[in-house]
Amino acid sequence: MKTKFIILILLIFFQNIFSQNITGSWYGNLDVQGQKLPLIFHIDKDGNGFKSTFDSPTQGAKEIPIQNTLFENNELTFNASNLGITFKGKLNAQKIEGIFSQSGMNFPLILTRNEETTIVNRPQTPKPPFNYSSDDVTFKNDTEGNLLAGTLATPKNFKKNQPILVMITGSGAQDRNEEMFEHQPFLVIADDLAKKGIATLRLDDRGIGGSEKGKDGATSADFATDINSAVDYLVKKGYKNIGLIGHSEGGMIAPMVAEMNKSVKFLVLLAAPGIPILDLVLDQNKKLAESANLPQTAVDEVLSIKAKTFTYAQLYTGKDFKGDLRRYLDENYPNMPKEEKSAYLDQMSSAWFRYFIKFNPDDYLSKVKIPVLAVDGSLDMQVSAKENLAGIRKSLTKAGNKHFEIVEFEGLNHLFQTATTGNPSEYGQIEETFSPKVLDKISSWILALK
Repeated sequence: MKTKFIILILLIFFQNIFSQNITGSWYGNLDVQGQKLPLIFHIDKDGNGFKSTFDSPTQGAKEIPIQNTLFENNELTFNASNLGITFKGKLNAQKIEGIFSQSGMNFPLILTRNEETTIVNRPQTPKPPFNYSSDDVTFKNDTEGNLLAGTLATPKNFKKNQPILVMITGSGAQDRNEEMFEHQPFLVIADDLAKKGIATLRLDDRGIGGSEKGKDGATSADFATDINSAVDYLVKKGYKNIGLIGHSEGGMIAPMVAEMNKSVKFLVLLAAPGIPILDLVLDQNKKLAESANLPQTAVDEVLSIKAKTFTYAQLYTGKDFKGDLRRYLDENYPNMPKEEKSAYLDQMSSAWFRYFIKFNPDDYLSKVKIPVLAVDGSLDMQVSAKENLAGIRKSLTKAGNKHFEIVEFEGLNHLFQTATTGNPSEYGQIEETFSPKVLDKISSWILALK
């Protein structure tokens, strides 16, 4: 869920004078609720005009395309209607001063050529040489044929009846280390487990790193076939005690694979959904909207629109979803800005979203009888710990599962960092990558399995 549904605050835009060169990189800081959000805009020539992309380093966003870039009479305009964002600024010497706008909110933004150097400290990131084997591997998805690439980390003197886990990332295309905000949580987890005698296989998502993109319109069900193929790969290599560890959407996929493949012996679910996804997404949006310090009327309006449109998507059974959704928005929200309407259409019409919004984790969790450890942080604003852990408990009880443990860790966020509020805006500012107490819980639970 990681970043697909953090749809409320942020990002974009820029260009230069006579023959002063406006191309290159421009740096600025957006002040959002008292927090600095660094933005970097990259401008290149494109025929007689310009093209641009932007980065938001603390959000882990890189090379996001800007749809239109215009530079005339020393005025730079960026228009990213798909994100509901515009920027208009005036070039003065080596500074562009203007207004950044998103969803009716305006923020002053000054862009300069000078990057403010920020030292990012990630003390938990493992550094080689490692005291275990770390080998790059590739194999094919047995069902869909796409190539998958990853890293197999195995402790010294590892025996193939010892536990090994396939790691499953959360929402959005991520590399094998689940890197975001310069944190590499899956590398941290894999390193910790290897030092304690537990092996892991972590994978690049489709279209990232060494893994092929595969078919267009892939859904969580397709991602499950990637993980199922990873399990089969390990079985062919002679591994006998295979588990799955999934974070966020990865924790939703793990029970799906457990039903597909009886070679899976145990599950570790990190901030996994335990309630219907429609309910989860609406709760997530509510928490994020309320944390943005917006007027209550604005919060209520946003939440009302999302509740109605997401429910429309969840219940839809027709054949022309995008066309019907456009008509639904036109009829029910005639005053919705064009950019905002376009954003709803683009997000909600993807095959991934349409599968996701209809998903109920209970369909799979209620069939899981193998050992399960499910953990979450009390400050998780993306997958609320209380409701989702309770849902997981209820489903596993329904399954008659006698071998599960549910743990809520106080003061941790969705990424299992020690946090102040749990707001996603903190993710990149926190030095801790993954709480050591959760690492210890995962390893001790796995090693105690019979």
